[in-house]
Amino acid sequence: QVQLVESGGGLVQPGGSLRLSCAVSGSIFNINTMGWYRQAPGKQRELVADITSNLTTSYADAVKGRFTIFRDNAKNSVYLQMNSLKPEDTAVYYCIVRLSIGSLWGQGTQVTVSS
Repeated sequence: QVQLVESGGGLVQPGGSLRLSCAVSGSIFNINTMGWYRQAPGKQRELVADITSNLTTSYADAVKGRFTIFRDNAKNSVYLQMNSLKPEDTAVYYCIVRLSIGSLWGQGTQVTVSS
């Protein structure tokens, strides 16, 4: 069974950094876009960043200049480097992988930015 395995969340102070990782477990082919969404309490899930198969990236305005998304196609993995974290970045972060036949979601990892 194919699934996404996320790691890297946790508690960090404002201004700190975290790196989220998401790996595809199981055999999978023709991965298109990979990305990260987040959902804060009481808010809708929103796109944070994504990266296409030809490495074109896009970012939400709120994270531009602070977050970097990258992928390793050989490992079927995607990463989110988060720097200069702010309390408003606190949320559950979800990995998404888009295929030609649909999308896969990770289970979510909690990121808390607090002093």
